[in-house]
Amino acid sequence: MENKNNKKRLLVIDDEENMRHMLTAMLKKSGYVVDTAADGLEGLSMIDKERYDFILCDIKMPKMNGMDFLKRTRDKIGSTTVIMMSAYGTIDTAIEAMKEGAYDYISKPFKADEVFLALKKAEERESLKRENLFLQEQIRKIEEKYSFGKMVAKSRSMLSVFNLSAKAAQYDTTVLVSGESGTGKELIAKGIHFGGLRAKKNFVPVNCGGIPENLLESELFGYKKGAFTGAEKDKKGLFEEADGGTIFLDEIGELPFSLQVKILRVLQENEIRAVGDSKTKKINVRVIAATSKNLEDEIKNSAFRPDLYYRLNVFAIKLPPLRERMEDVPFLCEHFINRLNVRFEKKIKGISPTAMALLLKRDWPGNVRELENIIERAVVLAEGPVLLTENFLPEPGIKSCIEYGDVFGGYSLKAAQIVIEKKLIEKALNSTGGNRTKAARLLEISHPSLLSKIKAYNIKL
Repeated sequence: MENKNNKKRLLVIDDEENMRHMLTAMLKKSGYVVDTAADGLEGLSMIDKERYDFILCDIKMPKMNGMDFLKRTRDKIGSTTVIMMSAYGTIDTAIEAMKEGAYDYISKPFKADEVFLALKKAEERESLKRENLFLQEQIRKIEEKYSFGKMVAKSRSMLSVFNLSAKAAQYDTTVLVSGESGTGKELIAKGIHFGGLRAKKNFVPVNCGGIPENLLESELFGYKKGAFTGAEKDKKGLFEEADGGTIFLDEIGELPFSLQVKILRVLQENEIRAVGDSKTKKINVRVIAATSKNLEDEIKNSAFRPDLYYRLNVFAIKLPPLRERMEDVPFLCEHFINRLNVRFEKKIKGISPTAMALLLKRDWPGNVRELENIIERAVVLAEGPVLLTENFLPEPGIKSCIEYGDVFGGYSLKAAQIVIEKKLIEKALNSTGGNRTKAARLLEISHPSLLSKIKAYNIKL
């Protein structure tokens, strides 16, 4: 049944006639359509006949109390918001009511303002839920048209990458994904795996630069009991864990030269040998590798085997850096804002033109990952519905680069960022004796990201 003039319909369930009469008069005056019931049983009968936006329900009643009413109606009332009332309530009662599905709890005797405040909060929540559903539907539509796996983009270069990746997913071939740190190499690998024939099997990611060299072989291929000190039982390696599925070798360019020949054998023979074992074992694993390095340059420098490169480079996918596809920045911003609105229950509508102009001037050395982090911070800081320039400024306590314009010889934020990052990286490397893994921890960035910046800023180790 439709409400007249789209007024909110409300059901009051209370065994006290005076309370029902008082609430009815008060709520009708505020524009609600109000029905009443004298106990939980009568309330059950009412919700079978009518859909209510809100239910105000007493806890202590004859025939059927409020808690029993809540339990009986949990699967019937859908999006209806229930607010419980009681003169005998405790914190435990309120918590129990919330667990059973109530939205709020009011202690009797209450003032009219308390009821209206609870209803207002409930209406705001319902409005936010509707907006979130709308946003989720918008996200779904966008992702259907401009997505691959969990990546979205509209630029021609990225749509070409998505098209290539979708084709790779349909064939059981080795793939080499290249691109700078933060461009989404692992997301592409996951999209290929979960969009292909091996989707129901394991996807096993391995950061080749993040595992110490002396442990990497046993991590990849496993080991037999007694193979070395501490090997108290047989252990499966990551290749065996990925049997039937996909292993993702991230930053393959960091793989020690001594292990490259063993990876080559896996690709050629489809077999592995655990550390300390005399026998080999056949496996069925798809290999997707990724690198932020130029492997052809690494071959020239005798740091990477050419035969392994040719085995990996069967199906090459190159991800362009964000600075080369700036038309994706507004689209990605909108996508991240929509997702963060759902996650944080916020109502951010967009980014001011001035703030967007700043974002479009950046070089984005951290690529899409950096953009996502900056948007998340701005959404958290935002007080209004639009992200402003100040939401993207440095954290309180960190001096702005503008204050040091004379040091950098100008006013360019890009130049200032490069100077600061280079200085901090050099400082971290000096303090750790050149240990890049420890330096990355100090800088609070990933190891691949540090390697990329060392190369980009031409930092001598």
